[in-house]
Amino acid sequence: MTKIDLRRLHLRPGEVRPERLDVELEPFVLGGQRYEPAPALLPVDLRISQASGATVFEVQVQVRLTGPCMRCLAFAEVERPASAREFHDPDAPQADELRSDYVTDDHLDVGAWVRDAIALELPEQILCRSDCAGLCPVCGKDLNVEPHEHIDREPDPRWAALGELRDQL
Repeated sequence: MTKIDLRRLHLRPGEVRPERLDVELEPFVLGGQRYEPAPALLPVDLRISQASGATVFEVQVQVRLTGPCMRCLAFAEVERPASAREFHDPDAPQADELRSDYVTDDHLDVGAWVRDAIALELPEQILCRSDCAGLCPVCGKDLNVEPHEHIDREPDPRWAALGELRDQL
């Protein structure tokens, strides 16, 4: 993880320090599937400013993740900008929201913060295309390649008890 020693900055009130860092991201695991950041070393723009005894952090990053489509398992890619802002007052009580969770012992954990910012920007489902039809629930074939329907067949007799319960409700 990439960390910045805040003591080395020596910021004065009102001063703004831009930083450009390369942050290495671990793959994301969503819905049991692995999504790799491309490239693995992301350029991150960070602005640090001092305001009334507290420090304000702003981060911006552009990320591209690749992995399987959540509907059909084909190749999928999502590209998103992510930005976040944190406020840290070292004099605030430990559990106070004026203290950033990403600052520990005067070190800002940029890697963890960027990862969380990216996670908040990801869509609910990563798809190969917005109209992905997915896989057939009966035979498992890709419905994007081979759209089809199955003729209704008799339900499995083991489900009969649930069917009766549904009819009662």
